[in-house]
Amino acid sequence: MNQLLGIDSRLVDPAEIARLCPELNLSSKVTWPVLGALYHPPGGIIRHDAVVWGLARGADRRGVEIHPYTEVTGIERSNGRVTGVRTTRGDVACETVVSATAGWSTLVGDMAGVPLPITTHILQAFVTEPLKPFLHVVIVSSQMHVYVSQTDRGEFLIGAEIEPYTTYRGTSTFAFLEDSARHTLELFPQLERAKILRQWTGLCDISPDYSPILGVTGVAGFLVSCGWGTYGFKAAPIVGTTLAELIATGRTPQLIAPFGLERFYTDTLVSELAAAAVSH
Repeated sequence: MNQLLGIDSRLVDPAEIARLCPELNLSSKVTWPVLGALYHPPGGIIRHDAVVWGLARGADRRGVEIHPYTEVTGIERSNGRVTGVRTTRGDVACETVVSATAGWSTLVGDMAGVPLPITTHILQAFVTEPLKPFLHVVIVSSQMHVYVSQTDRGEFLIGAEIEPYTTYRGTSTFAFLEDSARHTLELFPQLERAKILRQWTGLCDISPDYSPILGVTGVAGFLVSCGWGTYGFKAAPIVGTTLAELIATGRTPQLIAPFGLERFYTDTLVSELAAAAVSH
């Protein structure tokens, strides 16, 4: 299916896996032996902090005001449309608000009187001490619920799928650390003596059909970009462009039309849960 859509990916057998990633444990004497893989050559990792700072600098050069450490406490409405935002640093009058608040989307939606079908789950990860670089691909195992990559500084970044329970608490758990470490060591037993530097969590916004919710809502001027779960980062550039077009023209771009909030009331859900071969 991926190839039919023009995506550069293919199935590879253990012999090719050994050539692409000789460090990966291909022994059959493990709980989950590697029998094959989906190889996607263009895939990779982007340093998210560098991207965020780059976007912030670009926005600043174009006259955008960025207010860090400023909490939104309410959204003003009148006659069914947005009129302003209340914050801890004062009120801002406006006609358009875009909520792109990930795991907090339902809370912000409630401020505007827009209930969103979103549940919030935590996604955990941890990083090891820097080691001599040897892993030059990203390994993802949906069966073992783990992904492994090595940063340009030599640290191993390891994570798993979202936790099944809903919460707004960003508390890391030892159970996650233990399970992820065990699964990682099946893939890379040479990491058994690596020290863990830190562990953290993030909040993920999950929609009923595991697809984003984009565009207009029942309150005029209140737009949303939510329900991205764990993969919104890579879609941010095109979503920013299409939402800007929507704001400027008042018309929803065709690209994001299938992802409107109204689909949950018209039984036109998006059915692409398995498209990425990743459980989350």
